[in-house]
Amino acid sequence: MIGGVPAMAQTVVATKPETVMTALRDAGYRAVLSKDNVGDPVIKSGAAGVDFSVLFYNCTEHKDCKTVQFYAGFVKKGLTLDTMNKWNASHRFARVYLDDEKDPRIEMDLDLDDGGISTALFKANIATWESLLGEFQTAIDF
Repeated sequence: MIGGVPAMAQTVVATKPETVMTALRDAGYRAVLSKDNVGDPVIKSGAAGVDFSVLFYNCTEHKDCKTVQFYAGFVKKGLTLDTMNKWNASHRFARVYLDDEKDPRIEMDLDLDDGGISTALFKANIATWESLLGEFQTAIDF
């Protein structure tokens, strides 16, 4: 129990980045909370053998954030936009693209506005992210 409320009843909200960090840790992931280069919260973690970040968006003065984005980048040359487009066409919950240096990136957004989501639903989203991350690594032969 946390503060008299069963742990499973806790809510994960972007306005309180520590709830995101705690939910990640409770799901068995490492999670280190810090600030990005503009001062917004960011959590460094990893899954499927790859480091990823949880970026916080729609923040007011670097706090009171509304949404998060799971993000991972790879250093892998030789991939085409066609490869990215084919992956996007067959995967609903994440998007992939090539950055300015033609390296592949994968992102998955999660709206935590209007009261957030339950810890159980957040953990289900983490499982979706990890699955997509693994599938993308296979698709790009990483």
